[in-house]
Amino acid sequence: MMYQAYQSHADLLWPIRTAARLATPMLAEIAGEPWSLGMPRQVAAACKLLALAEVTHRRPAWGIAQIEVGGEPLPVHDEVIHETPFASLVRFSTPRSAGQPKVLVVAPMSGHFATLLRDTVRTMLQDHEVYITDWHNVRDVPLAAGRFGLDEYTAHVIEFLEAIGPGAHLMAICQPCVSALCAVALMSEDNHPATPASLVLMAGPIDCRISPTEVNQLATAHPIAWFERHLISRVPFGHAGAGRRVYPGFVQLSAFMNMNRERHMTAFREYYQHLLADEVEKAEVTRTFYEEYLAVSDLAADFYLETVRLVFQEHALPRGEMTWRGRRVDPAAIRRTALLTVEGERDDICAIGQTLAAQDLAKNLRPYMRTHYVQPGVGHYGVFSGRRWQNQIYPMVRDVIHVSG
Repeated sequence: MMYQAYQSHADLLWPIRTAARLATPMLAEIAGEPWSLGMPRQVAAACKLLALAEVTHRRPAWGIAQIEVGGEPLPVHDEVIHETPFASLVRFSTPRSAGQPKVLVVAPMSGHFATLLRDTVRTMLQDHEVYITDWHNVRDVPLAAGRFGLDEYTAHVIEFLEAIGPGAHLMAICQPCVSALCAVALMSEDNHPATPASLVLMAGPIDCRISPTEVNQLATAHPIAWFERHLISRVPFGHAGAGRRVYPGFVQLSAFMNMNRERHMTAFREYYQHLLADEVEKAEVTRTFYEEYLAVSDLAADFYLETVRLVFQEHALPRGEMTWRGRRVDPAAIRRTALLTVEGERDDICAIGQTLAAQDLAKNLRPYMRTHYVQPGVGHYGVFSGRRWQNQIYPMVRDVIHVSG
């Protein structure tokens, strides 16, 4: 009933939000008249605030039309080169991409769309041909497409590497670090021709027993049956995935926002004030962030529950008990894939040491094929976006990839 109640509420507010959007241009025009006394500006600002504070389920546009390299603008071309019911493999390239290293970026499936990594892709495009896992919103995936669990996630990483071909590199950000490490271990054991030349793991929960964060503690506060009973719902009728069991994206979003409630309330209050003061640039920064942040994607129930149980509760991978389709995963099989692990000093989602644990698991890698880096002064998102990512972390990622090619 949870999802049905949410959808009914969203449907009820739809006419109000639509009216607010339609009224905004007219109110803005009236606000410029001397007789208006500022009242239309206040109403217009309130309408924009109401329109912004909407949870949507549509993937935002990538919006990467061009990048600048050495002062030269380069057009960016993107295309889907491979697709499954659950994900698209998107390739980004520039006129300089031919001959550059091919990198598959594995985006997290954690309630938001892969476009959250827009800055990551844009930065990587300077020196690479970039591919990314663009996960579909499972509420739009028919039941006939079958289940999607942790095994299927890992299988997608392998399948997409196969689609790219031999010699590619793999970079995982946050939650998919576990599946990325598993995929490389399996491919290494099989001497798979598409085994990546390097593996970059950024702020991922390889071993959550190390310095548990609030997120880790929440995952272990209840048995898995509690999560299934309280957080899993079915997609309502009217959507392509009607009847599919999901962990709704709006529930995940609520959990994240409640962790920093005051910060979000302050941001919306300041957005309204910026609109009143006609501080367009400041208001635009807030609008851009929240349009992305409030675009949510549902997670398949099997994937969510298996991730909570195996990664956060049972710590299956670091304990040597992780399996893939009944087969034990052995990171010690990794011998020819260079490994870079990156962590943020102030990461309150994936603490220092949790990603570094991958270095111990890949115990047969030679020392010169291992690199670990902790970025001072950044939290979770600062590891893969923002100035420190662009100026300090990315050069190290680029160098490891280029040396390993």
